Amino acid sequence: MKSSYIRNIIESSVFSKAIMTLIIFNAIILGMETYPGIMEIYGKTLKSIDHAILWIFVLELLLRLSVYRFKFFRDPWSIFDSIVVVIAFMPANEAFSVLRAARVLRVLRLISIFPRLKRVIEGLITAIPGIGSIGAILIIVFYVFAVMATKLYGNEYQEWFGSLHRSFFTLFQIMTLEGWADIVREIMKTHPQSWIFFVIYILSATFTVLNLFIAVIVDAMQRQHQAEEQAEHDAIIRIEKEIMKLNKKIDSLKK
Repeated sequence: MKSSYIRNIIESSVFSKAIMTLIIFNAIILGMETYPGIMEIYGKTLKSIDHAILWIFVLELLLRLSVYRFKFFRDPWSIFDSIVVVIAFMPANEAFSVLRAARVLRVLRLISIFPRLKRVIEGLITAIPGIGSIGAILIIVFYVFAVMATKLYGNEYQEWFGSLHRSFFTLFQIMTLEGWADIVREIMKTHPQSWIFFVIYILSATFTVLNLFIAVIVDAMQRQHQAEEQAEHDAIIRIEKEIMKLNKKIDSLKK
């Protein structure tokens, strides 16, 4: 009885909205902590509120654990929530400074609350095999063009193409289309035909491979959505069949 009462509480929309509000409020506090001026005046208060909210999150996880028991650990989102909360309890020393800064990951708990956001993340996860294959193609393209760029322009432009890793970084910058025109114009002063190399690279890496990334992700999300719609349709059909069976039993009893 007690377990069902707790289940009704944690599965209610009011409880979910309350946790969502706390996560957003906690995110605002973590953002305010980045301002030294605010911390000088309200630092103690903000830290106290942050700790109080953290313990509310701990209580929420304990309630969910007491209700779902072993099923709690089968849910990836529950594991994710637990890890995010546990990170906040890491010691505040140099060894764990990065993990302490990762307290802001608590904001990501909003994803586990909103079903539509969960669908997006689940779609991205299902797209990982395809993304991995395209990522391998992108690395090969990077490597080929990086070696060529180092050999072609490395002597004159040490800063951009003086070594393989510098060429990798420069080509990554060009792939993002950030300042690529300035780099190409500078190189064209000594290599007038270099624009051909960079145009081919941009067409290969940016407009082809990256668009493949997008296509794979969109396709995975569509398949995820179709699978959910099919599951809902199957559930409705099962319910209708059960209703028909009940109606037949009722009719037989009336006779």
